[in-house]
Amino acid sequence: MATVAPMIGETTSMSVRQRLQTAMARLWPSVIGYSLLLMIAIVALKIPDAKDYVGADNDDGMRLVEVRDFLNGQGWFDLMQYRMGLGQGTLMHWSRLIDLPIATLIRFFGLFLAPQRAEAAALLIWPFSLIIPSLWGMGLAGRRVGGVFGMHIALGLASFLLVTSNRFLPGSIDHHNAQFALVAIMTAMLLDEDHKPLSYAIAAFCAALAIAIGAETTPFVAGVCLVVSLAWAWDGETFAPAAKAFGLTLALSISLFFFGTVPPRLYASVTCDNLSLGYYSLAAIGGGLLLFAAAFASRASRLVRFGALAGVGAAVLASALIIAPQCLHNPLADLDPMLIELWLNKVQEAQSIFVANRDDPYTTGFFYATGVFAIAVCLFRLVYADRVRIHLILLFLLLISWSIAAIQIRGAMFSNLLAVFPLALLIIDIRRVSNADSDNGAAALSYILTVLLSVAAVWGLVGGFIGAHLNSSLAAAQAQAKDKPSCASREMIAPLAALPPGLVAAPSEMGVSILRFTDNRILAAPYHRNQGGMLTEMHIGLADPAEAEAFLRGTGVTVLAFCKDFSQTLQIAKLKPDGLYAQLEKGDVPSYLKPLPKPDGAPVQFFRYVPSGS
Repeated sequence: MATVAPMIGETTSMSVRQRLQTAMARLWPSVIGYSLLLMIAIVALKIPDAKDYVGADNDDGMRLVEVRDFLNGQGWFDLMQYRMGLGQGTLMHWSRLIDLPIATLIRFFGLFLAPQRAEAAALLIWPFSLIIPSLWGMGLAGRRVGGVFGMHIALGLASFLLVTSNRFLPGSIDHHNAQFALVAIMTAMLLDEDHKPLSYAIAAFCAALAIAIGAETTPFVAGVCLVVSLAWAWDGETFAPAAKAFGLTLALSISLFFFGTVPPRLYASVTCDNLSLGYYSLAAIGGGLLLFAAAFASRASRLVRFGALAGVGAAVLASALIIAPQCLHNPLADLDPMLIELWLNKVQEAQSIFVANRDDPYTTGFFYATGVFAIAVCLFRLVYADRVRIHLILLFLLLISWSIAAIQIRGAMFSNLLAVFPLALLIIDIRRVSNADSDNGAAALSYILTVLLSVAAVWGLVGGFIGAHLNSSLAAAQAQAKDKPSCASREMIAPLAALPPGLVAAPSEMGVSILRFTDNRILAAPYHRNQGGMLTEMHIGLADPAEAEAFLRGTGVTVLAFCKDFSQTLQIAKLKPDGLYAQLEKGDVPSYLKPLPKPDGAPVQFFRYVPSGS
């Protein structure tokens, strides 16, 4: 009997281990496991230092303002921000499709929590909830290219990518985390080598949803459509069910989102920064024509199929030239040159690789290095005809995403996402070589280096470490700025709460916080559709005091905020030494500006505007 107990214990232990191994070989248990670990890591790393339940990005605060307006009765189709900009306000380009789940969470938690706590709970749950579909897409794609081990490598690399990103932190409620999930799922569907129609229907639905949520993913969606179309033209009848499913679902889904989110009065309008007639017509026409071609030309020769595909492409291009020619270039290129110089060029996520490398060369590796590494791996694989279809798809999508990132850093998240899959295959192969010859130190070192170089955060950490040592003054300045109170914090904006609501002229970086913490209207917030308000605020700062008063009186400003901690304010003061901001920096306050009390050490000074002669 003495020997039976250990055997029973050992058997039980083996049974538990076997069940765990079986579970971790499956997709959903693995996704849930990695998601929980990732959430715990984010909470442990980020929550202790958090100062606010809303993300640090202006878009997070603006989304909350939009959701509050929606909860307070503003209509589903009414996307006007009535408290921002000149005149009646500014028509926003965001989608209610993101507002709705956040508003629902706030309303649910509001059943048993105070309003502020309900918001905090909702803003914690929403980004965390998007971790699960993101990792599901990454894990499924990894399993499709590399089996169970490929799934775990993809999930591991994706977890490192998400934990170092600010897109999934508590309070991150802009739409970029939802776009990450959609791109991951679309990629996984394209890597289905069985070409199941359901996979391509899911890819088409995600493509339509991505366009409806935000225009940033439009080039990637166009790449997905081209991949599906070329696959049909090459494979013909064997790929026809997948092509039909994709084309039909794309046409139906984009129609659903267009008529479900665009107000009827704007059906005929073409805008290039959100879902409008332009993107709707191109997606619907392209999807419908692909469905038609796949239904009637799949049994034709390959040459005929490519001819049919060329006809579809010509029809889509002609539609673009007729319906939305303005959308064939960057919509931000139409901004006023002053806005580009004083605002857009200073926004990090809108910077090009050249500007980013000039301003901070040590951290550009985080945004670009893994993408370059993955592109090189794909090219190497194709030269040796190794899993050609998979690497062709990944190379094409990587080139699109990396090119977008080279123009604007915001695209780097997607190129880093796509880099996971060719690098996962490389890790699998190098590991196999290393395990086959355990005494081969070079193979083991290659395996370790490959894993490290596949993690974007490693490039960022190394670059940041080098930069901190080579430029200690910059590191010290950044640390000092981090500890300094922000002009946009609730505490600094508190003096406005004691005044009747009015129109506040403040630097654009303060605008969202003023909307969030007070009932005031604002001239400026950092959004390209608010050109008039941002330009007016800049002209107030550039004008000499007498001309500045004319701007204040003409626009109906009641309060002016001056914060010299913002680089834009300092740049305006430097450009016009006799302008209002330059005078305020020197302490020369015109008589029509009456200083309001402020806390000791506050970096912002509010002035009540009292017209001369009053």
